[in-house]
Amino acid sequence: MSTKQTSCCVLNIGNIVIEPLLNICGKSLPALSSNRDLGIIISHDLSPSIHISVIVAKTHQRANAVLRAFVSRDRSLLLRAYLVYVRPLVENNLVIWSLCLKQDIEAVERVQRRFTKRLPGLGKLSYAERLNRLNLSSLKLRRLHNDLIWCYKILFGLGDIDPTDFFEV
Repeated sequence: MSTKQTSCCVLNIGNIVIEPLLNICGKSLPALSSNRDLGIIISHDLSPSIHISVIVAKTHQRANAVLRAFVSRDRSLLLRAYLVYVRPLVENNLVIWSLCLKQDIEAVERVQRRFTKRLPGLGKLSYAERLNRLNLSSLKLRRLHNDLIWCYKILFGLGDIDPTDFFEV
């Protein structure tokens, strides 16, 4: 699958591949199976899996960089760096690329699971115990909380979305 970013391309949505010959100023537009648009990788089947795999790879890299960058092994300092530099990557645009596949949910949760396991003194604890000691919520619970907040805002007209588009009133 090609994820090369281009300013203009043809992206077929669905299983049927149509190869139209589209040109702009005499230059033929490439037909891609996925492309980045407004920071989100959109695939031919509209699945967020490609986008999620890219995000997960970036967050693992950044989490590793946080652990390597600090000489101090102070847990609270490393946790603060994680909360500021790593977690926002997996939570950015959640409303757009909401997780629905179990493999994607596990891949995203694995970022926090791995990071907390590498913190001093927590390696032998279960994930739930590590979250409890660090006073953190799982990423799955944070997504659920965010979804509930959005539903509340839609229902009570606190956003620019008409509630009747989603719910019968």
